[in-house]
Amino acid sequence: MLSETARDWHAMDADTVLADLDTDREGLTAPEASLRLERYGTNTLPAPKGTPPLLRFLAQFNNALIYFLLAAALAALLLNHAVDAAVIVLVVVVNAVVGFVQEGRAEKALSGMESLLTDRAHVLRDGIRDSVDAALLVPGDMVLLDAGDRVPADLRLLRVRGLAIEEAALTGESVASEKHEEPAEAAASLADRYSMAYSGTLVARGQATGVVVATGTATEIGRISKLLHAVPTLTTPLLRQISSFANKLTLAIFVAGLALFVFAVTMRDFDWVDALISVVALAVGAVPEGLPAVITITLAIGVQRMAARKAVIRKLPAVETLGATSVICTDKTGTLTRNEMMVTRIMTGGEEFAVSGIGYAPDGAISARENGSKAVSPDIVRCGALCNDAHLREVDGEWTVTGDPMEGALLALTRKAGIDDEALRREWRRIDEIPFDATYRLMAALCRADDGRCTVFVKGAPEAILALGATPDEVESWNAAIARAAEQGERVLGFALREVPNDTARLDFDLLQGATMLGVMGFIDPPREEARLAIAECRSAGIAVKMITGDHAATALAIARQLDLADDPKALTGAQIEAMSDEELAEAVPGTAVFARASPEHKLRIVRAQQSRGAIVAMTGDGVNDAPSLKQADVGTAMGVSGTEAARQASEMVLLDDNFASIVAAVREGRTVYDNIRKVIAWTLPTNGGEAIAVVLAILVGFALPLTATQILWINLVMTVTLGLVLAFEPPEPGIMQRPPRKPDAPLLSSFLLWRVALVSVLFAAVVLAVFFGAQRLGDTVEEARTLVVNMLVIAEIFYLFNVRYLHMRSLTFEGTKGTKPVLIAIACVIVAQLAFTYLPPLQQVFESRPISLRDGAILLAIGLGLFVLLEVEKIVMRKLGWFEELN
Repeated sequence: MLSETARDWHAMDADTVLADLDTDREGLTAPEASLRLERYGTNTLPAPKGTPPLLRFLAQFNNALIYFLLAAALAALLLNHAVDAAVIVLVVVVNAVVGFVQEGRAEKALSGMESLLTDRAHVLRDGIRDSVDAALLVPGDMVLLDAGDRVPADLRLLRVRGLAIEEAALTGESVASEKHEEPAEAAASLADRYSMAYSGTLVARGQATGVVVATGTATEIGRISKLLHAVPTLTTPLLRQISSFANKLTLAIFVAGLALFVFAVTMRDFDWVDALISVVALAVGAVPEGLPAVITITLAIGVQRMAARKAVIRKLPAVETLGATSVICTDKTGTLTRNEMMVTRIMTGGEEFAVSGIGYAPDGAISARENGSKAVSPDIVRCGALCNDAHLREVDGEWTVTGDPMEGALLALTRKAGIDDEALRREWRRIDEIPFDATYRLMAALCRADDGRCTVFVKGAPEAILALGATPDEVESWNAAIARAAEQGERVLGFALREVPNDTARLDFDLLQGATMLGVMGFIDPPREEARLAIAECRSAGIAVKMITGDHAATALAIARQLDLADDPKALTGAQIEAMSDEELAEAVPGTAVFARASPEHKLRIVRAQQSRGAIVAMTGDGVNDAPSLKQADVGTAMGVSGTEAARQASEMVLLDDNFASIVAAVREGRTVYDNIRKVIAWTLPTNGGEAIAVVLAILVGFALPLTATQILWINLVMTVTLGLVLAFEPPEPGIMQRPPRKPDAPLLSSFLLWRVALVSVLFAAVVLAVFFGAQRLGDTVEEARTLVVNMLVIAEIFYLFNVRYLHMRSLTFEGTKGTKPVLIAIACVIVAQLAFTYLPPLQQVFESRPISLRDGAILLAIGLGLFVLLEVEKIVMRKLGWFEELN
């Protein structure tokens, strides 16, 4: 019977556990797994409670500026300025609503990324290894664990090989816990239950098979509620920089406003209430209080765009960093290549065989290249099939592999040789194995045939296999054969076997010594065409691409040449790196495109060497041993298909398709996000600055205000919910990947942007005052002149929006002037709002606006167009003068 209550699984022997769970070592059948899923539910924990919407909305008011505005609104109301009070409150509420909506969208974009990173579990179902969604595990499932996996449910371990699990999240122990199969004491503490693997913990090394005893909330980590995934923090270094800037600017404007208030009352005889309202309105118009919120949504849109390109951002600061990436360190297999391995060459002694076919499909032939035996030795084929954990299957006409791609290629080869690999595995049952590890670079399997014979089958790096017992002459001969294959860009594996006593039950390294070399095989994994194009794009963008691989240097260089990784790619081997000091490696890195035979330690040194030269490094990795270099890199990038959970946890970004082109697409989006943030700043600050200069001059010089308090608030209200948002949706500028990477210490407000903000602020103020005084000179009333000023400012901001959409090129083109859909929608909304402001009687009464003639409207449009042309000329002049590096 299945047990639904907590049991001392750790203290029970394996057979009792299997009997109690009504399962066996071949795993559940698919129908039984479905029935149990209905009974026990999914293997998930309840989603963490987010902040209630009401509290999120109220949090938008938790701001010193907002408190100041609300106090001013209250003062205005008490002093019978009800209209001013209502408009101030409306501006505050609209800002809060916009911030609330933007924050919600940003959080939704980021939390939605988690659903794309589904945990997978390797299970035995119907006796066949399969990869399933971890949420579908049920008690009684047989789960297979490898180094780097996250344990998907609570497991009673049945078979263990060198297993150690990091359980700090559960027990607080910082050292990985060694595991074994024997039952633990019934009273053992959680940390001492050596026969168990608990959900959420990470496999540090080794392999194991275990049976699921608890899922979901019934697991240990579910019961103590420690595994909660909160929504990623929205604060990034860039946002903190912007918030700090806005706070300092607010303080400066508050002090300036206070001084203006005193000056207006004492020196210009303003009524103190009117002066207060004017200064408050000036502050609302001048302070970019919505800037952090707009930048947050810009980052969130970047996250969504990257996810559409198969690059999932786990940590929001990575969006900023991607735009500055100057070096990409990438693995070869599966990232630059298709990861569809195929055996193309077999070398046994003095004979060589060619293998035909495509990918994993078991269709093809094995033929001798020259005179010799017509059939390949079955021993080497058998070795490849038995020292193998993969499964080959056909799904919808496509042959796919569950497990390592090279092992899948060996199974396809077995079938091409006319051998049924599944029948072979039944004939030769595995007794024990030494799993592959990067330290010793081989895998060995102890198998017993139906007739009782015991044989150890070994496969791995040819050097590791030759070291088991080959003579110097044999080593020299085999190395020549290996070099021939490697020169063709083939990945090479060696194979060996050793007969052992029939009663052998455990496998250790001593049993491998003296193994007979069977031969080597060459595998090909063709480069991805999209990777070649992406590398060309990187090179034009000034981004260096470095291949770091465990393959031979000759193999890696052959692929590097096919991909045009460099004009003349050079390689460094792990042995050469080992002999170098950190300073020597830093000197060698720029001229090296390929790092071959590199260990995880070498990867870490390579990343640090490039960072020591000021590079911003993106690094790919998939194994548990890659975690240190992923953490060290500025943008650690884990593989979503082949990557381990340990690699994901250490990374800022996950590639859902393991494709190099997706990294480059993410870099392009990162540059776009940074460009759009700069555009938001370049548009927002001078818009506010022009209003502020005009009002300040009016108070200082003593002429009538060109805009009333409510009119300033109206402009701020309309612009916040329309044009203030559309720049976040801008597509990449043409040529964005032809620019060199930005410097990591480049300020957000560059010298060019500061110049732009100052210039446009002065131009806006000049135009406002020219329209205001010009209208009165032509006989318009102050109210009519102010109406013209409000419309002039809105028109100027619309034309300036088109100018700022392209910071690095001319906007006066067909593409630049037609606008995007969000831009056109926003402009349509602004036009409707301004028509209402100008001609709708209720709004005329509130804002003291007056109708304007068609002639006046045309003049305002002509002035706006003139501003646009002037700023376009300024772009050209600045580029020719070469004053600003970013324009060159």
